[in-house]
Amino acid sequence: MSNSLNRRRFLSVTAAGLTAQRLLSPSSAAAQQPGWAALVQSVIAEGQRFDPGHVVEAARMLSKRPMVPLTNNDLPEGYANLPQDQYAGIRAKPSGLIWTGENRGFTIEPLHRGYVFSAPVALFTVEDDMVRRVAFDRGRFDYGKVNPPPEGQDLQFSGFRVATGLERPHEFALFQGATFFRALARGQHFGAIARALILRPGETRGEEIPFFRAYWIERPSPAAGALIVHALLDSESVTGAVRMTLRPGDISFVDVEMTLFPRANLDHVGFGCTMGTFFSGPQSRRTFDDLRPSIYEVSGVQMHSGSGEWIYRPVSNPSALQVSSFQDANPRGFGLVQRERDPAAFVDDDQRFELRPSVWMEPLGDWGQGSVQLIEIPTDSELNDNVIAYWRPRQPIAAGSETTIAYRQAWCWQPPDKPDLAMAVRTRQGRGSQGRRRRFAIDFAGEKLGDAALVAATRALVTATPGAIHNLRLWPFPERRAMRVTFEVDPGNDNLSELRLVLDAGGQPVSETWLNRWTW
Repeated sequence: MSNSLNRRRFLSVTAAGLTAQRLLSPSSAAAQQPGWAALVQSVIAEGQRFDPGHVVEAARMLSKRPMVPLTNNDLPEGYANLPQDQYAGIRAKPSGLIWTGENRGFTIEPLHRGYVFSAPVALFTVEDDMVRRVAFDRGRFDYGKVNPPPEGQDLQFSGFRVATGLERPHEFALFQGATFFRALARGQHFGAIARALILRPGETRGEEIPFFRAYWIERPSPAAGALIVHALLDSESVTGAVRMTLRPGDISFVDVEMTLFPRANLDHVGFGCTMGTFFSGPQSRRTFDDLRPSIYEVSGVQMHSGSGEWIYRPVSNPSALQVSSFQDANPRGFGLVQRERDPAAFVDDDQRFELRPSVWMEPLGDWGQGSVQLIEIPTDSELNDNVIAYWRPRQPIAAGSETTIAYRQAWCWQPPDKPDLAMAVRTRQGRGSQGRRRRFAIDFAGEKLGDAALVAATRALVTATPGAIHNLRLWPFPERRAMRVTFEVDPGNDNLSELRLVLDAGGQPVSETWLNRWTW
């Protein structure tokens, strides 16, 4: 837990073009009633029958009013500045868990406010089709070394944690802060973070950070195997209703359907956003004085284009902010992935980066023209989520309109949709043989590379734009179903080169397309 909480600091401070997260919430339950909460209560009242359409209607009505600014003035003194370790010590008691002992396959742990999670969010459950408010009660929590808040104060919550399993429940998903959420496949450790919506990331005018005001969590039947969560999204420029269906397993799926109601034109909006850490590794030029050989939880962004091309782009910790755009139409899938599963690559028995999830996005429906955006932010701390990937539609979303987007996330060891091609499993780079040259070594692996005849006919198609390729060599290892490609890039007088490599035999791809951007 400590790692995940520290990582959130990245979004609460200005860093490499991202602005500080503004905490936008009413200061107390009483203060909410004249504003947004009273509006929501008029549509989804406690004790009334629940309908998912009511959340959509609440978002629609909310979009016709200015956003209610948030403060955290209702927090007890010192709670907003709690040290991370003291905040981590505030946990719900076993008796404070929702649906504990009911054998429903899921339990919900409400999360206390404090530390960097000072914005309040309202929690509701849907039981027997009826809306029930989860009331704050300090008796629900064990406060560890922290003085409990005054008796009777309604602080609401900062989010919730989901555990699954009957005999041995284990943590499976986490919803806390802005529109952040995370999930795990069986056997994994928490890593990459998803965001339901991202607005203007990496822009000089500043990022706008949407947030969830309230959640409605449907109580599952004992044999359902799925948990349905509804959320009301708000921000200065847009409101929205989000429905998420979570299904844990060896691959954990999260189906997301989101309906947006812009208050203003959205000219830079992102869907299917994932964030993760890349601090150091053999594919990045920057090095740090650390006994571990590599420090990263995502190795690259994988894409399956609308035309059917499979693409892999390693990520790095650059010396300056890097923004890459991969144009496409109706993408079949994309996401940040962790391809390194060998513990020896990290030698970190605490963080276990080899156990972090890949997150694959499968668009549902027609997404039209747009691009997969990749933002790489320089960082001197492994606690920062400095790599961001998302889909940016080409057309702005007009104020006053209604837009619905849907996709399926797979939190997995490797994406369930994978090519019948060799894949780039490792990228290394270093100083070249002369001048400004840079040497690269890319290791490919796949069943095709065990075919001796195919390997004999395989060649590497490599380009550098701008720049020139030198000393290209192929190192086949058919007994290991692997091939290594090495080459040097000479940029001439330029300081940036876009690299492209694909293994080809007889005009047909043998591998996915490897892309990279190198700066001097």
